[in-house]
Amino acid sequence: MMERMDLKTEVRKMGKKAKDVSRLLAQLSTDAKNKALLEMGDDLKKNQAFLIEENRKDLTAGEKASLSPAMLDRLRMTPEVIQSMAKGLREIARLPDPVGEIVKMWRRPNGLTVGRMRIPIGVIGIIYESRPNVTADATGLCLKSGNAIILRGGSEAFHSNQAIVHLLQESLSKVGIPGEAVQIFSRIEREAIKEMLQLEEEIDLIIPRGGEELIRFVVAHSKIPVIKHYKGVCHIFIDETADQESALKICLNAKTQRPGVCNAMETLLVHEKIAGNFLPKIAEVLRKEGVELRGCLETRKILSGIKEAKEEDWYEEYLDLILSIRVVKGIEEAMKHIATFGSLHTEAILTSDYQNGQRFLREVNSSCVLINASTRFNDGFELGLGAEMGISTSKLHAFGPMGLEELTTTKFIVYGEGQTREL
Repeated sequence: MMERMDLKTEVRKMGKKAKDVSRLLAQLSTDAKNKALLEMGDDLKKNQAFLIEENRKDLTAGEKASLSPAMLDRLRMTPEVIQSMAKGLREIARLPDPVGEIVKMWRRPNGLTVGRMRIPIGVIGIIYESRPNVTADATGLCLKSGNAIILRGGSEAFHSNQAIVHLLQESLSKVGIPGEAVQIFSRIEREAIKEMLQLEEEIDLIIPRGGEELIRFVVAHSKIPVIKHYKGVCHIFIDETADQESALKICLNAKTQRPGVCNAMETLLVHEKIAGNFLPKIAEVLRKEGVELRGCLETRKILSGIKEAKEEDWYEEYLDLILSIRVVKGIEEAMKHIATFGSLHTEAILTSDYQNGQRFLREVNSSCVLINASTRFNDGFELGLGAEMGISTSKLHAFGPMGLEELTTTKFIVYGEGQTREL
């Protein structure tokens, strides 16, 4: 009982520190925030050996715990990953500061001038698994948007995350910003998450990043608004007019570049008029990369020896080298399949038909819809946001990759000249 009280006190203390420092962060100048971001990027690069050493502790423990190859891939910090983290922080520094932006102004008949101004959300809690790069990306985005951040990483990345936050706090202190602007839990018990999710007076928004089980756990226990996506069941539809050579490259990239991420293709839909010609080509390419194929009845008539794709396969986010394939009559059936089995994450159409491309953009309501490009591009950095806090499929308060603007809200501002209300 005493241990639980100690945990509750510790979590609430973190929340209070974050709330206090959030008022200062909201008032920081753009120059001060950019200076801190550049310092943070430099310090990560300078301490690359330290980060890799701490990451090795997590990788060793992960291998002993028989983590999947996909999970280990997310966990691994290479020199390239650290360079990318530093680059992301520099990119955020170069982006326009959203805080204080006047989104719109209008004048009322009584002479009042009314507008909307962007302001920070306040304190943001991030609950995530693996991926130590999230620690740096999330901190950078929250700092630039004027928010304090509380991080709760997965136990599998404990040493990596602690090391990154230690360096980021030192960077902030160097430029005169309190290190409490970014805090991370030093305890791995799941009870700590439950306690964090009760801090509705201290934390303004929770963003979970990880598997469906984690996100559903957070939603079930949180008293704080949650921005979420449960899973990424991403589709590519090959239209009958698609450039097949280009389609082969795009599908290979979407499925095999990083199969363990949420924007990897999980289901391939192929127009029946080209299925007989295209499916053997794509099957050969994917099998060379070790992809297991599962197909509908029509697919299995063309590709002998592959597994049957059952009903549950169409809902599945494999996060692995497994792909479900379905032959469809055309764009109408493809979009119906996506509406039935999709997760509102990422969908692409490969086509040379302008009308079909535009129709797909209009009628498919996922967070990112692409024409003639890989689903892997649904990513904050790739879409020019500098980095991302996560990809929301919940439509409120954001939809798609969450960058700086999505980490702000707006307040009304009013300029008057002595007006009083009469009614």
